[in-house]
Amino acid sequence: ATAARRRAAGRRCPWAGARTGRALRPRGGGRQLEAGMRGILITCNMNERKCVGEAYSLLGEYGDLLYGPEQFSDPEERLSGSEREEDEDDVEAALKKEVGQIRASTEQKLRRFQSVESGANNVVFIRTRGIEPENLVHHILKDMHATKKKKTRVILRMLPIAGTCKAFMEDMKKYTETFFEPWFKAPNKGTFQIVYKARNNSHMSREEVIKELAGIVGSLNPENKVDLNNPQYTIVVEIIKNVCCLSVVRDYVLFRKYNLQEVVKSNKEDTQQNPSSLTEEQNSKVVKPETQEEKSSEEVKEENK
Repeated sequence: ATAARRRAAGRRCPWAGARTGRALRPRGGGRQLEAGMRGILITCNMNERKCVGEAYSLLGEYGDLLYGPEQFSDPEERLSGSEREEDEDDVEAALKKEVGQIRASTEQKLRRFQSVESGANNVVFIRTRGIEPENLVHHILKDMHATKKKKTRVILRMLPIAGTCKAFMEDMKKYTETFFEPWFKAPNKGTFQIVYKARNNSHMSREEVIKELAGIVGSLNPENKVDLNNPQYTIVVEIIKNVCCLSVVRDYVLFRKYNLQEVVKSNKEDTQQNPSSLTEEQNSKVVKPETQEEKSSEEVKEENK
């Protein structure tokens, strides 16, 4: 039984490689970014390990604030006293129960935020479960923008990813026809721009992707208009290898392209804009830009710069 436990530990425990001579699992437990995931894409400055730590700390702080502390259940509590005794009498059952508890405990502790391999250098992907990454990241940036309090050292940008699909044009077109509906399908409408970034991928064309996705937005409602200066919505397209990460975010210009280092810097232009609210009613309306006559000449010159 002892030998069986050691063999099981060597197979199941990620830290056992140091003792057995086997290679340790890659960071993220061998999990890879793939189509079908939701989460938060984070860029950093050369130190991915520290970036993951900062991400867990920051997301945990605001996640608890918005959604309450994460609740964990102990698998041991689900078993009655008689069931425990019966299992302990059987070596195989005891071993199976122990392995199951380790696996269940790991899954529960990583339920809300879970780091996975992104497939690109200086990029971290935090998979989320049971939360809306768009609202969480927007709340973080809104708070940091208001307080100007710097909370990270190595994290640069933090982009919510509401959906992922395979990074091939036909897959992206089929996926976005439904994905864009909450924001752009009539009667919903808005001004928008598309920002595109590809990493470790050479088969996609930036111009083709932007043209096709803009066409889909237009087909959902002809009143959707492109605005490259201060759009109501920004469509984020992040391609890593063969995975396309997508999201539609608000206040992209105001929050400095969702850059945590820049959003805490003081800038007098911030007084001319306010973060959008989180209500569905306001999200469904078009934010009308100010006319040139409503602004002073100095404001116009500053914005033109």
